[in-house]
Amino acid sequence: MSRLRGQRVVVTRAPHQAEQLAAPLRELGAEVILLPVIAIAPPSDPQPLISAAERMDDYDWIVFTSVNAVTALAAQLAKNAQPRARVAAIGAATREAVEEIGWTVDTMPPQFVAESLVEALAAEPLEGKHVLMPCAAVTRDVIPRALSAQGAIVHVVEAYRNVPPEGVAERARQVFSTPTAPDWVTFTSSSAVDNFVKFAGADALKNVRIASIGPITSESVRKHALTVAAEPAEHSIASLITAMANYRE
Repeated sequence: MSRLRGQRVVVTRAPHQAEQLAAPLRELGAEVILLPVIAIAPPSDPQPLISAAERMDDYDWIVFTSVNAVTALAAQLAKNAQPRARVAAIGAATREAVEEIGWTVDTMPPQFVAESLVEALAAEPLEGKHVLMPCAAVTRDVIPRALSAQGAIVHVVEAYRNVPPEGVAERARQVFSTPTAPDWVTFTSSSAVDNFVKFAGADALKNVRIASIGPITSESVRKHALTVAAEPAEHSIASLITAMANYRE
């Protein structure tokens, strides 16, 4: 892990999540540069999420694909509310967020991506079951399509929006115009990749190592004709840091 000592690492996560990655990097001696390219905003219309929270007993399953979705739904519920529905979480961080509000996760896939969650749920009898999926305004439709194909009645509800933080373009120019360029840029979502390129340009990353948390994010990196230097087998923050530390030219 000492190979990260003295390395300048850009963290692009939303401000309220950045320290989950930044803090352990600092502990390993990295110089962390916070450059959030995503901020979390409420849904454009909050009523569907409010209505879903009021009708929790109508659902047989709740499928969470992000920590932000857990937080957004929980904010609409009475404290210590317990759903009758079973709960699926896409990965370890999401599971932890579910457990923090006092719920139990019934299903979590071995790989923390939508396709793996679909496979995990394929063994469940979903015909005629009502599935609530609170998610970002713009999200992949892999899970809703697959569950609908199994006969589930899927209720996709906008729980939050990913928006660019104010001043992100200027901040990016400051970070990448310094004489000492960053050694690493970390991405933990496709939205972060696309926002970075939109506001800073892909050329800013040409001579910087890119660390991506998983295959979907890496696909977004390559879409912009860029190369991923580190991608962990397990799509978690701890594994992302390990992959960076183990990187060799």
